[in-house]
Amino acid sequence: MTSALLTVLPAPDRAVHGSTSGFVLVLAGGGYAFRAEHEFLDVTAWLAAHGIACGYLDYAVAPATYPQALGQVLRALAELRAGVHGPVEGPIAVLGFSAGAHLAGTALTATEEEIAVALAGWDGDVADLPDVTAARPDAGVLCYPVVSMTDLPHLGSRRNLLGADADDATLATSLSVERRVGADTPPVFMWHTADDDVVGVEHSLRLAGALGQAGVSYELHVYPSGPHGLGLAPDAGAPAEWTQACLRWLGEQGIGKDMIGEDAITAAVPAVTGSAAGSTAGARS
Repeated sequence: MTSALLTVLPAPDRAVHGSTSGFVLVLAGGGYAFRAEHEFLDVTAWLAAHGIACGYLDYAVAPATYPQALGQVLRALAELRAGVHGPVEGPIAVLGFSAGAHLAGTALTATEEEIAVALAGWDGDVADLPDVTAARPDAGVLCYPVVSMTDLPHLGSRRNLLGADADDATLATSLSVERRVGADTPPVFMWHTADDDVVGVEHSLRLAGALGQAGVSYELHVYPSGPHGLGLAPDAGAPAEWTQACLRWLGEQGIGKDMIGEDAITAAVPAVTGSAAGSTAGARS
């Protein structure tokens, strides 16, 4: 498996941010055809500004097909845990957008076979050779994610990811994140807009249902309106709230400052469910 370029931002300044822990690996979207710059440069800058160690991965896109990108993510996670890119202490999360969120979702649910392929030919020290669990993240943030490759799929992502096998229904089903969820899937934070006309909110709702059925902790925010590809969404109205909620959630997973400042916390999120078209913040564990 060929490694992808992993860019790690400078470690948080303890004099400014105090003690921090964990790491966030950012995966930009782009339909597996490209990687949208605002979904990795802006996002890693935002994380770093809040004292969170982070980096972004230039994972393979078309004409590369499955399992190339997934293998690169899993190998990058193993390398981070092995200290290949500098010391990392604490949990590691993946944070993805759109197709990058699909990639994050498949990493969260990676099979032992997928991990074995990713780590084949591991060239680190024998003492640093990671086990199976080292290549899976501890948590995931999925922003307007592509989830299903079979039900209301984003056809461009499916074609680019599967290439000549795009019509293989069995393979597409196996790469639908909601079909891969199990009791050992790590916690997930998701957000979507109800009127996303590129990747429908049904993707997030379907994944939330699968996580709930498996007893996996998740948090889902559905905002009433906003186009696909918002990134940090600084001027988008209600969706702009996702960044503050995410910082709070990451802190709950042990990632970021030991004590997150009040400026990074919104009001407590109610454990409420509602219409897919509503402004709903739901939490279930």
